[in-house]
Amino acid sequence: MSRTRQPNGDPSGPGQYRISIEGHLAQRWAGWFDGLRLTNDSDGTTVLQGVVVDQAALHGLLQKVRDTGLPLVSVTRMDSDEDETSTVELTQPPPDVRTTSP
Repeated sequence: MSRTRQPNGDPSGPGQYRISIEGHLAQRWAGWFDGLRLTNDSDGTTVLQGVVVDQAALHGLLQKVRDTGLPLVSVTRMDSDEDETSTVELTQPPPDVRTTSP
């Protein structure tokens, strides 16, 4: 997994995001993804792109991605200056996170 940190701005506030998932989704899914724009790319991925109001909304969107059963490829936060982005790209499944009660 590669990670680039965003140098400026509040990462918990609203931001433009680009979420890439493996497989194609029909346009009718846009409403379920809070109106994000869906683009089916020729490489077999679907890109969800648009403004996400805060981190809680982002986590909600990622749960919806999980619920589709399609693998998450990457999540990118786009700055207002398009030259700077913060990207998390998944090249392998995340480790299994387990919690234990005290």
